Amino acid sequence: WSEDKRELKMPFIQDDQLTQCMWLRVQSLQQKNEKPQDGEKLLRPNEHIYRVDFTQQHNLRFLRWEIQLEKAGKVIVTGTSQHWTPDLTPLMNRQLLEPAGIFWKKPGAKEVECNEADAQEFGERLVELAKIRKVMYFLLAFADGLEPAQLKASVIFKV
Repeated sequence: WSEDKRELKMPFIQDDQLTQCMWLRVQSLQQKNEKPQDGEKLLRPNEHIYRVDFTQQHNLRFLRWEIQLEKAGKVIVTGTSQHWTPDLTPLMNRQLLEPAGIFWKKPGAKEVECNEADAQEFGERLVELAKIRKVMYFLLAFADGLEPAQLKASVIFKV
């Protein structure tokens, strides 16, 4: 909960175990010289899996993203559909949701910028997804020298 009792802050939690598991899948395919499943999304070295635990699932209204970057760089936040069960199936490209949220900070800037329209649409979509799942997974791609340790991210809802 934030200072305003009608706001609910849900942090992005880095899922190191799931990220490692998906990187091992890539290594395993390379070592065996095998191809991925048709349409499978293989994790790149700059991509990490995060999750949001919806502590409340209903009567949410998207307010804003709270993205803090310790240095200049870019992060692309892509949601995954409710049909992906990470412990059972590989991530497929069709399970990546549009639009992605793209957040960046220019060198010397204090503020993080984003594509407002896409970020708003993405946030509103989370409200619908929260109703049908308690945990949502996200693929975060880091660019321009940004690392996971330099990111703090949450999504803020009105309740």
